[in-house]
Order: sequence, then C-alpha cells, then structure tokens
Amino acid sequence: MLCPVCRHDNFEGEDSCTNCGADLSASDIPQPAVEFHDTILGDHLDALGIGSPRMIPPTTPVTEAIRLMHEANTDCLLVADGGMLIGIFTDRDAVVKVAGKVADAFDVRDFMTPDPVVLRPEDTIAVAIHKMAIGEFRHIPVVDDGRPIGVVSAADVFRHLVESLG
Repeated sequence: MLCPVCRHDNFEGEDSCTNCGADLSASDIPQPAVEFHDTILGDHLDALGIGSPRMIPPTTPVTEAIRLMHEANTDCLLVADGGMLIGIFTDRDAVVKVAGKVADAFDVRDFMTPDPVVLRPEDTIAVAIHKMAIGEFRHIPVVDDGRPIGVVSAADVFRHLVESLG
C-alpha cells in the first residue's frame, strides 16, 4: 500500500507508514469521487458531425446500389422501407456476397444485412466503439424511432479521437 504522504510502498494492512509514520488505517477505504471529468468517449454522437444518411429502397438493383456508392464515395447505404430502417448494404456485402453472381439479377434486399445493430442519438462515442468492436462493424446506423438519421463509421470515430487528442 502506497503512503499518501511520502509514497513509500508499505506492506498491505499496515496501520502506519514505516517510512514517515503517516496514518494508513483509512487509506484503503474507498472515498467518494469529488468530481467527474468527462472524457471524449463520453461525448454524444452529435460530436462526430454525422451527416444525413444515404438511403435506398430494398428493391434497388444491386448494380445500381454499387454505382450509387461509387458516385457518392461512400462505403454503405441504408435500406429503408416507408422511412423505416430495414437493413444496411456495405462495400463488404458487395465484395463478399455479390462476388461471382450475376448482379443484374438481384436487388439489394437479397444481399443487405437485415435488421442491423443501431445506435440512438443519445448514445455516446464509447457505446459506438463498443458495438463496433463486439460486432466487428465499420458502420452503424443511427436511428430515432426506427427512422434512420445518420451513420457512424469507424473512420468518423477515429477522426474525432485524433482531432480531440490533438
């Protein structure tokens, strides 16, 4: 146990510091936190500057979706029906699921990831990182009452962390 006065390393359970004699009897009792300093991981998702999502209907031909992704220079499209999120179509879906198939014969609904993991506007960056890490996702839609309002990408999170840490 470190002495709070002189930082001498004492044996666990000592009542006084063998170096300076300071009282150690209350040193191992947890003290309430006086204040909490928020971190950048506690920032809400709006700190990332998330823009409007690019949405397509599930009946969009796969070739059209890939063309849209290429033109918009984006890695994912949200698939919505009646304004409600029903799936996500990413560059990974295009490469892994569509490769080797006649893409003209399929719609996005055939290859999208249905019912994707989502974030809520009130979620923090820490929640986004956790969900990305656990699910191995690079993109997670942000929804408000089931309606897509944005997409958080791993690149957005990384950029924000780099800018915040200077």
